Amino acid sequence: MKSISNFSKILTAAVASMISSSAIAGGLVTNTNQNASFLRQLSQEAIIDIEGMYANPAGTAFLAPGSHVAFNIQNAKQQRDITTTYALMAYNTKYGNPTRKYDGNALAPVIPSVHFSYNWEKWSVNSSFALTGGGGKCEFDNGLGTFESLYSASIYNGIMSNLVTSFTNAGMGIDAAKAAAQSAFQSYSLNAYMKGRSYYFGWTIGGTYKVLDNLAVFAGGRLVYATNNYNGWVEDVHGYYVNPMTSATVDVDLNDNALSLNADQNGFGFTPMLGIDWKLNEHWNFAAKYEFKTRLRLENKSEMNNYTATLSTSNATLAQFRDGRKIKSDIPATLFAGAQYSPIASLRFNVGYHWYDDKNASQYGDKQKNIDDNTYEITAGAEYDINKWVTASCGWQITRYGLSDAYMNDLSFVTNSQSYGLGARVHLSEKWSIDLGFMQTIYESRDVTVKNFIGSGLDKTDHYKRTNRVLGIGLNFDF
Repeated sequence: MKSISNFSKILTAAVASMISSSAIAGGLVTNTNQNASFLRQLSQEAIIDIEGMYANPAGTAFLAPGSHVAFNIQNAKQQRDITTTYALMAYNTKYGNPTRKYDGNALAPVIPSVHFSYNWEKWSVNSSFALTGGGGKCEFDNGLGTFESLYSASIYNGIMSNLVTSFTNAGMGIDAAKAAAQSAFQSYSLNAYMKGRSYYFGWTIGGTYKVLDNLAVFAGGRLVYATNNYNGWVEDVHGYYVNPMTSATVDVDLNDNALSLNADQNGFGFTPMLGIDWKLNEHWNFAAKYEFKTRLRLENKSEMNNYTATLSTSNATLAQFRDGRKIKSDIPATLFAGAQYSPIASLRFNVGYHWYDDKNASQYGDKQKNIDDNTYEITAGAEYDINKWVTASCGWQITRYGLSDAYMNDLSFVTNSQSYGLGARVHLSEKWSIDLGFMQTIYESRDVTVKNFIGSGLDKTDHYKRTNRVLGIGLNFDF
């Protein structure tokens, strides 16, 4: 029996599904939840607070003279479910069903952030450290539908082709050979595993200046360190058919073509930033921030088995994981704008808008060309000082992505969503306070169908579903 062909196509698609940057909240690779205050009130674009330093850094100019510090810890958990339907997957000896669900658990147990501002006269100096992209790790104990469907197709097509050749060589006509091969093919088996991890750490430093008593500007930058890991394999691969001459089951060992890859990616980038805050009067405040595109190149430190390493010399997708190679992974430019209205001193309403220039952020293989429209978000929130001790708050955010079906894949998929946040700030004294926040994101489901999957004549459909929740606590103090 000749060896199974087309495994380079399998590895191309399978490894492509491993590329992910899982944002907790925000754009494709941008995290907007930099503190617990965001979780409890999702519209931060025009607030004046030390916790508003990410969304409205220019607003820190209006803080009281002296130092302002905030420490935050968040805990985020995501559930990613992919249900794949492909007819040939029914031949799996363990499941025997063309439809299979793959559960992925993404967890970021501790997400820290620190914000600092020192104010004097018309000036202030700001600095912060936070997780500005990525957000944790995601693990699929049974692999992914991409692996399963591609291997099932290759095993089936390879064994069927070899059987038809054998039967025709034995004197059968082509139609009879095809029918005999169909009866002879039995099943396949394999074991698969997939895990991805992505963290983008950001250190921001900048300064603000009051151009007027009610108008402040900000300039600064963020140093970004990105670290990713993708670890996956498909092993113990076998195909089975019945020898029509002996009625014995033949086990075709395909482990020479097993997939194995463990890739670390690391790189640095720099993000220039500008901001403005206009405090019109005691009732209205307007603000905006622009972050320029971050040019980011990730360098690989990779381990591959011999078969994968050999393919990586000619396969464009696998080549991006070759040891020592640098790949494009830009962070898109972003624009934040918002307004705050305070009809009375104890009540504040907020609205905001985010825009992410995804289409002009270069990715490996020009994947950004599969983006139809840039991501945008609309936010709203409210805060009410119940008394001098407690401030209650809530917020809402809608996120809309412009991703084509070609952009979507098993591990890095994201769909349109709505997020809801609530919580409180407890004022321990005039200088100390605690933020408590909770955010729940509800994602839309999405079906993506590939017609005539890898030329098999059969369609493959993936149903994507995702849930997300984040808890956070923050400590703020002035001195």
